[in-house]
Amino acid sequence: MATTIPSSQTTTKRQPRLRYSPRWIGAGLAGSILVGLASVYGGPVVVAALAGAGAVGAGYALAVEPRRLHLQAYTLHVANLPEGLNGLTIGQLSDLHLGHRYSFVNAQRAIDHLLAAQPDLIALTGDLVQTRSAIARLPEVLKRLHAPLGVYAVPGNHDYWEGMPHIAAILREHGIHLLINRHRLIERNGARLLIAGVDDHWDGQPDLNLALGGAPAHDFRLLLAHCPDIADEAAAAGFQLQLSGHTHGGHVRMPGLGPLCLPRHGWRYDMGHFRVGAMHLFVSRGAGGLPLRLGCPPEVSLLRLRGGDG
Repeated sequence: MATTIPSSQTTTKRQPRLRYSPRWIGAGLAGSILVGLASVYGGPVVVAALAGAGAVGAGYALAVEPRRLHLQAYTLHVANLPEGLNGLTIGQLSDLHLGHRYSFVNAQRAIDHLLAAQPDLIALTGDLVQTRSAIARLPEVLKRLHAPLGVYAVPGNHDYWEGMPHIAAILREHGIHLLINRHRLIERNGARLLIAGVDDHWDGQPDLNLALGGAPAHDFRLLLAHCPDIADEAAAAGFQLQLSGHTHGGHVRMPGLGPLCLPRHGWRYDMGHFRVGAMHLFVSRGAGGLPLRLGCPPEVSLLRLRGGDG
């Protein structure tokens, strides 16, 4: 079984907040050299063309793609899935970062998509706010969320930085189950689903043993964790599925280069679907964050569970 992770606080102090890709650094240096050569040998026309292309790319990354939020539907084939959970749909909403440019519009659009899709349950995987002042507007976002099997949340690092006690109170007022090293058991068609949540890695005390403590008999284990890199411990603890966010997919991605940068506790699993041992891990790109995206548009996710290895 996985245990408490007491080292997360001490090791965090020694780690950088962001890790930049060496591939991107090398590509940037090579690009700078090529631009310099083109400027020298190509003349004013080439310089103007390069400047124009750069301006168009920057404008798209700053003003277009950060607003291109879509509902992304995924089917996860889970071996030995209980029949009662076959077809279960989970709506995942992560990293709203309310307070950033476009964040409130993206949040409302994401909820529109979720309500239209009608998932069985909704998971909020952290970083609801970016600024302390945005907490006051959190109720106008949360009041629209509902699902037959409930809405569940875990904290993210920004929630702690801006005011976790206030955020926790708002979640409770809106009937959202905040799972900080806790679990809840729900039933669907005779199958028992355990939903556990762990505290944030960055400023909390994640404890998988505590989250599972006293759990009654169940058929399936789902973990909500803001930071994805707890996945190895979660797989060892017997979870079949983990949902996370935190990374935003790196914000800027290109084929062959991958993500530009990734945050602490999100270095191993950056975006999308992974298999970690027998466990499925899904890492959302998030609905908000820094209003700079290229090749990595914001998303709200709908995950459907199906039996079989797929």
